[in-house]
Amino acid sequence: MKTKKLPIKIVTYAVFIAVVIVILFPIYVTVITAFKSPEQSAGNFFSLPTSLYLENFKEVMSDENFGYYVVNSLFVAIFSVGLTTLMIPMVSFSIARNKERKRYYQFLYAFFVAAIFCPFTVLMVPVAQLCGKLGLMNQGGLILLYAAFALGQGVFLFTGYFKSIPLELEEASKIDGCTLMRTYWRIVFPLAKPMTATLAILNTLWIWNDFQLPLIILNKSAKMWTLPIYQYNFKSAYTFNYNLAFASFLFSIVPMMLIYAFFQKYIIQGLTAGAVKS
Repeated sequence: MKTKKLPIKIVTYAVFIAVVIVILFPIYVTVITAFKSPEQSAGNFFSLPTSLYLENFKEVMSDENFGYYVVNSLFVAIFSVGLTTLMIPMVSFSIARNKERKRYYQFLYAFFVAAIFCPFTVLMVPVAQLCGKLGLMNQGGLILLYAAFALGQGVFLFTGYFKSIPLELEEASKIDGCTLMRTYWRIVFPLAKPMTATLAILNTLWIWNDFQLPLIILNKSAKMWTLPIYQYNFKSAYTFNYNLAFASFLFSIVPMMLIYAFFQKYIIQGLTAGAVKS
């Protein structure tokens, strides 16, 4: 039996190592390129730097608009995640408790879930036209769009989670004289902390790194750009400044990597909670 299992283990470990290399190799290239001079990169792009070259980071930070890009990214991410974290659980709770009895909520749930399967390329032009007519080609419009696009996945995850919370808890609070809103804020919402953390972290990673929506919405002025658009503009008509670009990439990915590493246990708890009926 052991000899039969040995080839399976070898294949499993080989696939695992290959996947790890595929994931870590871009990070390796980003780090070493950020600490190289253009001359070192021209010599051997994939080799380790002979010395730590910090001028790339100094040049990125010396950009007079760099502070605007960081503040814009923080502003959009914080308010978008805050809005989705507040709005999606409330919508999902209403759907979870009424979906089995009222067709309106069944249609609402199907409508939100269907949005998951709608590709952004189909919506891109109508969204740009609508935002232009409504005067939403700014950070406020971008925040509203992120909240709207987050509804599909968020409602799908939260509805399943709320269905796993026993109704007896809500019935007991109703007997004690709690209103529906008080029951939600005092009992139901605190029980959904794992899923709330999951939603907040996934949306933070998505919004912080998103390129398409800011490119469409924040194109009136360079001072409205977020970090991904700023990084894109290291590309000129004929060249691409890899060293400066990868230095700016580190500014944006390191905070997100730390956040994900610290909160990954909440993501696992949130995605697995409610998967098995009690």
